[in-house]
Amino acid sequence: MTTDVFSASQAAWNGEGPELVQLLTPEGERVDHPGISLDLGSPEEEAEVIRGFYRDMVLTRRIDTEATALQRHGELGIWAQLLGQEAAQIGSGRALRPQDFVFPTYREHGVAYCRGVDPLDLLGLFRGVDQGRWDPAEHNFGLYTIVIGAQTLHGVGYAMGIQRDGAVGTGDPERDAGVIAYFGDGASSQGDVNESFIFAASYNAPVVFFCQNNQWAISEPIERQSRIPLYQRALGFGFPGVRVDGNDVLATYAVTRAALQRARDGQGPTLVEAYTYRMGAHTTTDDPTRYRLSSDLEHWKLKDPIERVRVYLKRNGLADADFFGDVEAEAGRLGEHLRTGCKELPDPSPLSIFDHVYAEQTDELAVQKEGFAAYLESFDAEGATR
Repeated sequence: MTTDVFSASQAAWNGEGPELVQLLTPEGERVDHPGISLDLGSPEEEAEVIRGFYRDMVLTRRIDTEATALQRHGELGIWAQLLGQEAAQIGSGRALRPQDFVFPTYREHGVAYCRGVDPLDLLGLFRGVDQGRWDPAEHNFGLYTIVIGAQTLHGVGYAMGIQRDGAVGTGDPERDAGVIAYFGDGASSQGDVNESFIFAASYNAPVVFFCQNNQWAISEPIERQSRIPLYQRALGFGFPGVRVDGNDVLATYAVTRAALQRARDGQGPTLVEAYTYRMGAHTTTDDPTRYRLSSDLEHWKLKDPIERVRVYLKRNGLADADFFGDVEAEAGRLGEHLRTGCKELPDPSPLSIFDHVYAEQTDELAVQKEGFAAYLESFDAEGATR
């Protein structure tokens, strides 16, 4: 008998149990999985939480839809889509405590939403008017990382820091903290990711590696990257790994919550592989019809993470038409906020590039800023040199 989801995953490796952790089927039916439970309180409290998950996913999808449309209209330079990955992001994002810290890639729009980042702030980076307008310290959510996989090293370093600050394994739920580092299946092939596994294992760092396996590293399928399921790689580094249905918000929440608690308790790193599917493009510069079959996409549409929760809520009488209507109305207001706000984002001053290089400006940087300012002043209003 397995006692937790991590030993259950080890059993799956040995062929003794189910490999994929799932609590809500694509048909919207609740199921059990050995070693993992989902305690959300009383029936009323549980229903409220699941309705919240549904709302979060709908709003996150609206962020993605609006941003894609804004890019198509020339208001954004590029956009990294998350269509189909809402459950992986909302489930893991809602499992975080305020003191936990997130190290994202460039696609964690749903996690950013969970951490209180205004979705409009996400657009500034893709519009090219700032380098990420949110304050990482305010939200415990790092800036988006464009260098593939680098954030996993950042996350392990931060985790080692809070470990040495005595914020791990004290038993104080208000103090003990964990770190979660997001990356994709493509990034799992990067050296930085594998180096971060080594450091995390060596120092028993309180970090959860959360891999959204959407099965495509841009145009390369997962079977060309790994001969074994990605979660099983963790065993080679000496810490547990688990594969969860990344389109199941309940399972993702339960597994991530358990993994983060292991980290906070001082039990070290965990690799969570959220097995999902990118229903959209890698970014708005990508054409996925050139490398994948439309039949595969249609197959995964039947596993839509939002629709399965909608079916569950309706089938069990946990939400009525008014609730669904209110969510759609809120999504409409959010869309208007993004459309209007994006176009009103101010262009930055050219000198602002010097403002956030160091916490305190160095003499050398001050000289460079003065030189650049003098250069800008050498042009008249029409752009001609004086």
